Amino acid sequence: MDMETNPNEKMLFLHENIVNLVNQLSMPLVEVSLVIAKFTNMLSEKLIEIAKSNDEILPRKYIQPWPLELENSEQEINASINLEKIIDILDEDRIDILDTLIRTSINQKEVPLADSLLVLRSWEKLVRTQLSNSTSPGQLFSTVEIPDDF
Repeated sequence: MDMETNPNEKMLFLHENIVNLVNQLSMPLVEVSLVIAKFTNMLSEKLIEIAKSNDEILPRKYIQPWPLELENSEQEINASINLEKIIDILDEDRIDILDTLIRTSINQKEVPLADSLLVLRSWEKLVRTQLSNSTSPGQLFSTVEIPDDF
C-alpha cells in the first residue's frame, strides 16, 4: 500500500468502489440510503468529538447534510409507506456487502475521516434527492441513478 497516495486519489478510490458496487448489484435506493446514513452519522459524530476535544468548530459541510436543489420542494408524497413491509423486503446481504466495502475502502487506503465524510455526504445528497423525488413506495426500490458527472 502506498502511504504517499494523494488524498484526492484516496477519496476517488472510495467513491469509485461505491459506484462500482452499487451498479454491479443494482442496489435499490432505500438500501444505499440506509448504509450511507449509517456512515455519515458515525463519521460526523466522530469528527465532532475530535473537534470538541481540540476546541475547534467543524465547518457546516461536515456536520449537516448538504442542501438539496429540488425542482419540486413543495411536492408531497401521497403514498402510504408501510415501514415493516419495506424492512422485510430489504436485502440484508447487499446492505452488508456495501457496508463492508465502505469500511474496508476507508481502512485499506487510510482515507482520513473528514475526506471519507465528504465522499459520503455527496452520496447522501444524491440519494436524498432521489428519495425526495419518490412518489410511491415502489420507487424506494428502484436502482440508484448515478449521473455521468458524479
